[in-house]
Amino acid sequence: MASDDTVSNSVKDSVASNDTAGGSKKAIVVEGGAMRGIFASGVIDHFLEQGYHEFDFGIGVSAGATNLTGYLSRQPGRARTAIMEYARQKEFFSPVRFVRGGHMTDVHWLWHYTHQQLPLAEFVGDMELYATATHVETGQAHYLPVTGNTVHDAMVATCAIPYFYRSPVTVNSERYVDGGVADSIPVRQAWNMGADDITVVLSQPLGFRKKDSQSHWLLEKMFAGEAGLMNAMKFRTAQYNESLDFIASPPEGCRVRVIAPPPEFAVSRLCMNEKKLVDGYEMGVAAASTYLEELYAPQPDLRIVSVA
Repeated sequence: MASDDTVSNSVKDSVASNDTAGGSKKAIVVEGGAMRGIFASGVIDHFLEQGYHEFDFGIGVSAGATNLTGYLSRQPGRARTAIMEYARQKEFFSPVRFVRGGHMTDVHWLWHYTHQQLPLAEFVGDMELYATATHVETGQAHYLPVTGNTVHDAMVATCAIPYFYRSPVTVNSERYVDGGVADSIPVRQAWNMGADDITVVLSQPLGFRKKDSQSHWLLEKMFAGEAGLMNAMKFRTAQYNESLDFIASPPEGCRVRVIAPPPEFAVSRLCMNEKKLVDGYEMGVAAASTYLEELYAPQPDLRIVSVA
C-alpha cells in the first residue's frame, strides 16, 4: 500500500468491508459549488471520452447536477462551455443588478441560455438521475427525479442559491432552493437508496472542513419568514461535515471512492478568472484519468492514489 506521506489527496478509496464481491449497486454523487463545478466537468468529460458508463444512478447538487445531465446526454464539453463562457457573462453574474434588487446569479437565464446555444440531447442509457433541492417550507433535502420532462425545472431549482437568486423555484407546486443548503454531498442518500459502491466527486480538496457561521443573526434576518429554510441554513455546516465523516468511514459493506481537486485548486464559488478555470478543468481530467487507471489496476486494496 502506498504511504500517505508520499501521495496527493486527489483520489481516495475508503473501504469499510473487505467483502466487495457481486451484487454491487454503483452510484455517482457530484457536489456543487457554482464555478467550482469546473473540476467536475473535467471529470465527467474524461469519463465520456473513455466510454465509462458504469453507474446505476447519480445524485447531483447544483452545478454537480448540471454536470451529470451532460453525462447522461453524452455531450462532453457542454458543462465546460456553460461555466467557461456563459457563466462569465453579466446576464448570469451581476452585482449591480443585485444591488438594484435583482438576482446576483441568474440561474434560470444560465440554464436556458445554455440549452438554447447547446440543446440538451436525449438521455442515453439506464442510469437514473436525481437533483438535490432544498424544500423551502421544511428545510429538508428532496431528491428530484430528472427526466426529459422534468430536467429544466429541476436544474433551476437545484442551482437557486438563496438570496443570490431572489425567489424560490416552484416545482409541482412546491418551492425549492439550492440543494446544497440541506445536503451538499448526498453520499448518505446514495447509500440509503441502495448503493454500496459510491463514487463522490467533490469541489473542495480532501481535508477541507466547513466552518460554522458566526452570523446566525444575519440568517435570522434574511430568512425570518422561512423557518424551515433558516433552520437548514443554520445546520448546513454540520450536515456537510457529517457527509465528510461518512466518506472517511463508510458503514460496513459500503465502498466510497472520492475524486477531489488537488490542494492547488484555486477556483472559488464565483471565480471569473479564465486561467484558473482552465486549470481547474484540467485538474478534473487528470483526476478522472487516475481514477480509471486505479479502478482497473490489479491492486484492489489501494486506498489512496496520486495524480501525476
